[in-house]
Amino acid sequence: MDLRQLEYFVAVAETANFTRAAERVHITQSGVSAQIKALEHELGARLFDRTGRTARLTEAGSAALRHARAALDATADLRDAIDDVNGLIRGRLTLGMVIGCEVAPLFDALAAFHREHPDIELELVEANSDQLVAGVRSGSLDLALVGLAGEPPEHLATHVIASERLVALTPSDSELAHSGRLSVTALSAYPIISLPVGTGIRNVLDQARAALGIGPAVALVATSPDTVAGLARRGLGVAVLSESMAGAYPELTAIPIDGIEIPALLALVWQERSSPALAAFLRHCRAAFH
Repeated sequence: MDLRQLEYFVAVAETANFTRAAERVHITQSGVSAQIKALEHELGARLFDRTGRTARLTEAGSAALRHARAALDATADLRDAIDDVNGLIRGRLTLGMVIGCEVAPLFDALAAFHREHPDIELELVEANSDQLVAGVRSGSLDLALVGLAGEPPEHLATHVIASERLVALTPSDSELAHSGRLSVTALSAYPIISLPVGTGIRNVLDQARAALGIGPAVALVATSPDTVAGLARRGLGVAVLSESMAGAYPELTAIPIDGIEIPALLALVWQERSSPALAAFLRHCRAAFH
């Protein structure tokens, strides 16, 4: 067997589909199928059940997957070790950022890293936090800036940048602006304007409402904090954002929401095993977010 066969095997296992696996590894589906069959022949066992549309791991495939991943990780570690010895930092970094979250220190870290390593190709991807965490887990993203509800994701390295409460935002001339504080139950009497499901702020809000048996209904959803605040400014409902986000809209009154114990976290997440390029970028991140 060779490493290419193991790479294809892991790709099929993680996508549960030969076509999607072929797209990931950039060869034809027939090429992936042929390599998997050759691997199965060498191992003397079927690795996938191909009877349906989904490629499901057999018992032998499940047993082999952990070892295949370990072999690929060991190979990557070997390359990284040689790069470290030779002082090489090369390749590319794919970074994720939650939609609509402009964090200047991250951009500062990107600029400093690019000045130091101009030959590293950089790609920035925007998505909601759940999608970004999934991308880091799958390896399609090297690092992501995400919003989280209370707890960092398991089995990923995390650097928490901010831990904040949620606030309600309303025009300063509204009746609600003079209430001082607001409970989750009282908030639910108003049309709520929020970020989408899959963002840290929305997950915190939904968990707090669910704990009180309040349905998850939200009147308006927008992907950008600017849009959420703009809709509230026009009287279409009460916006829910984090304390630091609220500071960008002084024309609105921010009201603390009582009864939400889970903080909204803003954090960098990445896999424990990092390339020399990612390790160098993380050094700039730590300096920028000191």
